Amino acid sequence: MKIKNILVTGGAGFIGSHLCKSLLELGHYVICLDNLITGSISNIQDLKRDNNFEFVKHDITEPYFRDNIDQIYNLACPASPLHYQYNPIKTIKTCTIGVINMLGLAKKNNAKILQASTSEVYGDPKVHPQKEDYNGNVNMLGFRSCYDEGKRCAETLFMDYKREHNLNIKIVRIFNTYGPNMTKNDGRVVSNFILQALNNRNITIYGDGSQTRSFQFIDDLIVGLIKMMNSDFVGPVNLGNSAEFSIKNLANKVIKLTNSSSDIIFKELPEDDPKRRRPDISLAISKLGWAPKTELETGLRKTINYFSKEN
Repeated sequence: MKIKNILVTGGAGFIGSHLCKSLLELGHYVICLDNLITGSISNIQDLKRDNNFEFVKHDITEPYFRDNIDQIYNLACPASPLHYQYNPIKTIKTCTIGVINMLGLAKKNNAKILQASTSEVYGDPKVHPQKEDYNGNVNMLGFRSCYDEGKRCAETLFMDYKREHNLNIKIVRIFNTYGPNMTKNDGRVVSNFILQALNNRNITIYGDGSQTRSFQFIDDLIVGLIKMMNSDFVGPVNLGNSAEFSIKNLANKVIKLTNSSSDIIFKELPEDDPKRRRPDISLAISKLGWAPKTELETGLRKTINYFSKEN
């Protein structure tokens, strides 16, 4: 295997830090680019001891110049509603100006570039499960649209750079992912439930809890990202777990696994919150030979263990 110089934007974030670790274990030289708005140095503290790891504090909405780059994983962007709604204009800039900057860097280096897109491009879907050829049901004017429409635009930019410049691009659509290195205050359902349960506080469900999600463990996603980068497939391809769980079911599992005395309370469902979310992963299976392997309870135990130490 040829050792590569690989740039990971958003590399100090939840997914990015796991990806950097795996790439280092494969023997590559890894440049982690992050502005640390939602990423954390603590996520990459151990990696900084590796001579093949380099951290650069940088915001991709500003140009970044570098030679001898073989691959770029573009993960930079706040990914939880709490974070991307805090500064929606910044979110849009990251998905447009930032993406153009990274595509330009890939063009200059003749590098492969992978865009971490999202299941949010499907909006509040009317088709279940969601296949890659489904165009989605997205509100362009809502509170979530800075992220949903930003990621849709990023995919458009990637395809246009492929058509116009013959750039070697990859697009993955990531579904709900959880695991160690999640940010405590990111507002995501798994981290919220675990922290509330560990502290024996009421577990808050928005809506009646019947809405569903498909939860994939971080280790499975990282395998999928690396397989996609090293494939001949352009995408887009769904990377997620096809097992569907209700939010209420998830809350009960977390309470049981933490031996918590928490009660469940219900609050109003936020605007545009999807009622169902489940990927069709047949394309990932056929094109990449990839499917998630981690059972929900196994992944939750590892995540609970992480938050127990951080709590």
